[in-house]
Amino acid sequence: MKAWIIDGKFGLDALRVAERETPRPRAGEVLVRVRAASLNSRDLGVVEGFYFPAQPLPLTPGSDAAGEVAAVGEGVTRVRPGDRVALTFQQAWISGRPDPAALHASTLGGPREGVLAEYALADAEGVVRYPEHLTFAEASTLPIAGVTAWQALFTEAQVGPGSVVVVQGTGGVAAFAIQLARVAGARVIITSRSAAKLERARALGAHDGIDTGVEPAWDERVLALTGGTGADVVVDVAGGDLRRSVNALRWGGQVSLVGLLGGATARLEVVPSLLRRARIQAISVGSREMFEALNRLVALHRLRPAIARTYPFERANEAIAALRAGDHVGKLVVEGAAA
Repeated sequence: MKAWIIDGKFGLDALRVAERETPRPRAGEVLVRVRAASLNSRDLGVVEGFYFPAQPLPLTPGSDAAGEVAAVGEGVTRVRPGDRVALTFQQAWISGRPDPAALHASTLGGPREGVLAEYALADAEGVVRYPEHLTFAEASTLPIAGVTAWQALFTEAQVGPGSVVVVQGTGGVAAFAIQLARVAGARVIITSRSAAKLERARALGAHDGIDTGVEPAWDERVLALTGGTGADVVVDVAGGDLRRSVNALRWGGQVSLVGLLGGATARLEVVPSLLRRARIQAISVGSREMFEALNRLVALHRLRPAIARTYPFERANEAIAALRAGDHVGKLVVEGAAA
């Protein structure tokens, strides 16, 4: 089969397409023909050696995919060949509280083999049927960005009608957070340095936009927009200085901290958090149970994930490079390899 691999060393220049042996599913496993794979900032971090610098190479990157079950191993009854499924990112997290060691060892695209290939191997418990109205490309965006937004808004917070949600940025998680919070009846405020991105975010359902290039004190603007009350939840995808996120909260509000897009040196004085009784909750994607709950909402409202651009399989390296540029709203998707 064709597969993208990180070969010999880390870095975008080490990515290449190679012929690899098509895996065969063992007992309890399924083989999925990958029809689409969506990209995440994590994938760029894996390729560049940020996440797993000691990872043995070669490695196929890519963490999110949707496709068709091609074959099943002994004892598999959850799915059968021909079923359309998406792969869960954290294969070992089915429900409840995860086992940390098993969780980190089971993530696709590092340390496990990823999905930028014609076929991907998954645990039988690690695939999910997705809503029928979605295309393969749309379904491929759900496992990380969709489930992360779900956990940030609903599992670890209680967003509902009348809630005020601030979403930083316009990437994949942010786009899902806008859509999900909107259908839950929340007021959505989006922040971005790009006026064009703010307009696209409004088209997804954001009620208010704050241009942080013009108004860097965006927390003060949130307070002004809410009559001094503040937001119920801030979905913070920057991971930088959290003081503004906390300052934008209502008393007892929550910062759902997603990723490290702004760097790994997040700094926060404790006193402002104590005064507001702020809760800072780290978000790490989510379980299959959360994925299935997300799918029910997506199906009910017939939501369509925001896809910024789609690339052919042969240009997956260009798609990963585009993650660094960050000029997109929504997700970047790589189509499956030609049959």
